[in-house]
Amino acid sequence: MAVILALVLTLCLTACGNDEPASDLEYVTENGKIVVGITDFAPMDFEDENGEWIGFDADMAKEFAEYLGVEVEFIVIDWDNKIFELENKSIDVVWNGMTLTDKVKDAMGCSDPYCKNAQVVVVKADVADQYQDEASLADLAFAVEAGSAGKEIVESLGLSFTEVAYQSDALMEVAAGTSDACVIDLLMAGAMIGEGTGYPDLTYTVSLTSEDYVVGFRKGSDLVEKFNQFWADASAEGIVLETAKTYGVQESVIVK
Repeated sequence: MAVILALVLTLCLTACGNDEPASDLEYVTENGKIVVGITDFAPMDFEDENGEWIGFDADMAKEFAEYLGVEVEFIVIDWDNKIFELENKSIDVVWNGMTLTDKVKDAMGCSDPYCKNAQVVVVKADVADQYQDEASLADLAFAVEAGSAGKEIVESLGLSFTEVAYQSDALMEVAAGTSDACVIDLLMAGAMIGEGTGYPDLTYTVSLTSEDYVVGFRKGSDLVEKFNQFWADASAEGIVLETAKTYGVQESVIVK
């Protein structure tokens, strides 16, 4: 009886094991879709008037899905929980203007850098001349996105800050006067503040970092290599630069 039970258990484990995809690429292919974790972050990911996700990252994610032969699904995530969402397979990729940090590098399989960026200080334009270097920021109250590179730099400088859910919320804090300043991505600042935008009375002053954007997959995922090849091919075909020009990020994008 013991021998029979052992045999049955072995067969069961073998059968169950065969049902598991051998790699992330197989997992995504079998599901017929790649699930992309994002936040509302213009010009990388944002909704148009019809509720469709567009932006440089969103459009390139659609291209990548087509390259893989699958559909794309966008899910808005809590940025502070991006690693957890990836590991428990709620999403397959974090693709939302994500800065390459030591934490990201340790927790994810990271693509080659695809975009250049910086973390910049945003204040009201009428006081901008008072905040032109790091030393002048000491007494300001900042708003920062939880889990972001902006939060990391403000924290490292010992500045006072309040965490909010999204970088767009940080901008609203400054516009409303509930925070003196915020730290956000340069690409977002270029798209969302200043003349002709929704925040004409805001501007950015000090650049606190210089950094790279990467796309994050599960640790050890074979989708990393697949993405890097896709980016090289899309660059050669002119898709990367054409899409970048659509959203005004052509000066920051890295074309292979």
